[in-house]
Amino acid sequence: MATAAILPVKRFDQAKQRLGETLGAATRATLAAAMFADVLAQIQRAAALDAILVVSGELEVQKLAGEAGATLIDDPVEKGQSQAALAGLARAAARNFERALLVPADCPLVDPAELDLLVSGSAAGTVVIVPDRHDAGTNALLLDPAGPFEPKFGEGSLARHVEQAQDKRLEHVVTTVPSLGIDVDTGDDLEQLVRALDEVHGRASRTRGVLSQIGRTRTAAA
Repeated sequence: MATAAILPVKRFDQAKQRLGETLGAATRATLAAAMFADVLAQIQRAAALDAILVVSGELEVQKLAGEAGATLIDDPVEKGQSQAALAGLARAAARNFERALLVPADCPLVDPAELDLLVSGSAAGTVVIVPDRHDAGTNALLLDPAGPFEPKFGEGSLARHVEQAQDKRLEHVVTTVPSLGIDVDTGDDLEQLVRALDEVHGRASRTRGVLSQIGRTRTAAA
């Protein structure tokens, strides 16, 4: 089945506000840019994904998306991740993609091999919900872009997505994808990412570089 990846990306200067007690505004923007670049690079390596759609109003994102051969969907107003996801799904449906994988731009450890397994191992018509490490939020969705399911991201979205699928009587499954477990919203998430980077090699090079520069790696702190 033809499958498109969709990345909603917030403007970097507005990203990661909840890290305000941990990082300054400029550093947050730099980290957000690095994480997006790492996610984009890894998605490009996923054989099961036939196209990448990036939804953003950020100029740097537009440049990187163009260099990667991704389709850019301009998001000048930025009404939130869910609305950006809907814009991406509409474009995917218009281009006759049978499946769409919504991926967050702040999961720099994402593994293309795991994405391939997720896509190839999912039945047609099934909504696949990937939880965060807390089993509370949603870090990815695999679905029919022309179907009735609507992404509703935000706090508590895992339960909200499961309830929606049940209410609409859609086949659905909650599937854990280890490399999509850590998204970075809080200081604790950042510490979890730093620890995880010690165990992973060959991914998140840009994110590692930023964390090293600001002394947030375990090696730098030692």
